Amino acid sequence: MTTIRLTMAQALTRFLSRQMTVIGGQKMPIFGGVWAIFGHGNVAGVGEALYQHRDTLPTFRAHNEQAMGHAAIAFAKASFRRRMMAVTSSIGPGATNMVTACALAHVNRLPVLFLPGDVFANRHPDPVLQQVEDFGDGTVTANDVFRPVSRYFDRITRPEQIMPALQRAMAVLTDPADCGPVTLSLCQDVQAEAYDYPESFFAETVWTSRRPRPSEDELAAALSALSKAEKPLIIAGGGVLYSGATETLRAFAEAHRIPVAETQAGKSSLPADHPLNMGSIGVTGTSAANELAEEADVILAVGTRLQDFTTGSWALFQNHHKAIIGLNTQPFDATKHRALPLVADALAGLKEIALGLGSYAAPDRWTKKAEDGRANWFKAADKATAATNAALPSDAQVIGAVQRSLGDNATVVCAAGGLPGELHKLWQAGRPGSYHLEYGYSTMGYEIPGGLGVKMAKPAEEVVVMVGDGSYLMMNSEIATSVMLGLRLTIVVLDNAGYGCINRLQMATGGANFNNLFKDVRHEVMPAVDFVAHAASLGALAAKVASIADLETALGDAVKNDRTTVLVIDTDPLVTTEAGGHWWDVAVPEVSPRWQVNAAREEYEKAIEAQRGLD
Repeated sequence: MTTIRLTMAQALTRFLSRQMTVIGGQKMPIFGGVWAIFGHGNVAGVGEALYQHRDTLPTFRAHNEQAMGHAAIAFAKASFRRRMMAVTSSIGPGATNMVTACALAHVNRLPVLFLPGDVFANRHPDPVLQQVEDFGDGTVTANDVFRPVSRYFDRITRPEQIMPALQRAMAVLTDPADCGPVTLSLCQDVQAEAYDYPESFFAETVWTSRRPRPSEDELAAALSALSKAEKPLIIAGGGVLYSGATETLRAFAEAHRIPVAETQAGKSSLPADHPLNMGSIGVTGTSAANELAEEADVILAVGTRLQDFTTGSWALFQNHHKAIIGLNTQPFDATKHRALPLVADALAGLKEIALGLGSYAAPDRWTKKAEDGRANWFKAADKATAATNAALPSDAQVIGAVQRSLGDNATVVCAAGGLPGELHKLWQAGRPGSYHLEYGYSTMGYEIPGGLGVKMAKPAEEVVVMVGDGSYLMMNSEIATSVMLGLRLTIVVLDNAGYGCINRLQMATGGANFNNLFKDVRHEVMPAVDFVAHAASLGALAAKVASIADLETALGDAVKNDRTTVLVIDTDPLVTTEAGGHWWDVAVPEVSPRWQVNAAREEYEKAIEAQRGLD
C-alpha cells in the first residue's frame, strides 16, 4: 500500500479537494470552497493546509462566523444541494458563533461542513485560552453544543480518525434523506500531527444524486387514495427543487388537472403564471390555495416537512375524510400526522404515480374552483402591491416595486420578520430557485450573507436582498465581504423603526405595544440609524429613497453599478396584506389583568377547536 505522510489538516483539505459532482453533464468540485476566520484553534493547522490547496479549494474570509455559515448554507440551497461549502473557525466564541447557522442547516435539511477548532487532545496545556471546562466530565468541550443540531458529529482526537469521519461526512452531506450539517470538531494539536495516509484515500470521488423509488405497497396505497380523489391538492415543498423535479411536477399537475400550492421552501416549483399554481399555502398563504386546502380530500405533500406555517398549525385541512400522502425521501417526514407514506425521491415518485394513475383527472368542478380562486387572488395581490403616494408605503408596495423593476431577472433573498409572509403571498417567481427564503428557522441576519452565498452559486444572476431594519442591524458585516469579493448585490432595507412583525403579533394576541418598535422600547433618546452612511462605510453604494417611484428608478440604476448597492426606504410598521393568510397557533395567556388579553384568549380557544389535523 502506497502512503503519503501528511498532517491531519493536510489530509482533510486534500480529501475535500478531490470530491466531485456532475451537474448538467459537467464534472466539477462538490465543494465550492471554504469560509474561514482563523484563530489559535485553526490558523496553524487548517490554515496552513488550506494555503497548500488555495487553487483547488479556494478559501474565503468573512467578518462573522455565523455569517460564514449562512453564506455556505445559501450556496448549497441555491445549488439545489448538489454543491456545498465548508466553514472553519477557531475554538471558543468563533466556534459557538456558528451554532445558529448549524441549526438553520439542520432544520432546512441543507448540507454544510462545519470545522470548528477544539481543545488539545493531549490535554497538556489545559485549560487553554477560550476552553470551556466541565467540572464533572473531562471530555466535554464547547463544541458539544453542535451535537443536537448536526446530522453527524465527530471529534477528531487522533490523525487517522479523519479517514472514517470524512467518509461518513460525505455520505450524510450527499444523502437525500439524511442531508444536513456535519460537524467535525478538530482538536488543535491533532490538526498538526502527521500520519501515513493511504494514497487511495485521496482518489477522486464523484458523488451523484441517489433517487430511491417507492415500495410497491406504499405506491399501491397512494394510488388507491388518489384515483378516488374528488378534491385533490398537491403541496410542493423544497424537495421538488432539490430533486430537480419541477418539470415532472408541471407535467404531473397538467396531466391530472391537480392544483398545486407551494411552501416557502417549495415556492418557484411552478412558474407563478402557471394556471394550476395556486401560490403559497398556510399561515402566509393565498386565498386560492387555502380555500382548496380546507376542502381537499387527498393532499399529495411532495418534499415538505409539513411545519405549522404550511398546515395552519394543523387547522387548515378541514375535510374529516382527508388523506395525506407523504412523498418524501425521509420517512420521518413522510409519516407525519398519520400520512400514507411514500418514501421516494420526488422526481421518481411523481413519475411512478403518474404511470399508475393513467387517465385520471380531477373533476372539472374542482378545477373550475381553483381557476376562479386564482383569478380572485391575483386581483387582491395586484391591489396590495400597487404603487401609491402614501407617506409610508407598506411592505407589499415595496415588494411590488422590486417585482416590477427586477422580478423577471432576479433571485430574491429574505429570511425573517414580516417580509417572508408578504413575499410568500405576493412574489411572482418565474424560474426554479429564483425565490430564496430561509423560513425553516426564520433566522434574523441570514439575509445579507445569504445573498452573498446565492451570488457565489449564481454569479451571472441578479440577486436582490430584501431585509428589515431589525435584521440589518443584527448582521450587516458581509456587505463589506461582497465588496471585497466583487460580488455585487442589490440590498433593499425596509426601515419600520423596530420589529414591526412581532409588534403586530403582540397586538393580535392582546398584548400592549411593548419592546418591539423603537417608540415602545425603554430609551433616553430615540434611535435614528443612518443606514445609508453605515452601508457606505462598508464600501457599498447607498441611497435613501422617498417614494415607491423613486425606489423603482433607483433599482433600475443599481443593476448598472459596479458593486453592491444598498437602498433604504421608510415603511409602515402596522400595515400588512389582509387578503389571504390563515390562523396560526400562538398560545395566549389563560389569565391576565388586561381585558385585551382575555378577549384574545377567548378567540384563541375557539380557534384551536379547528385543529382537525390532530383528530
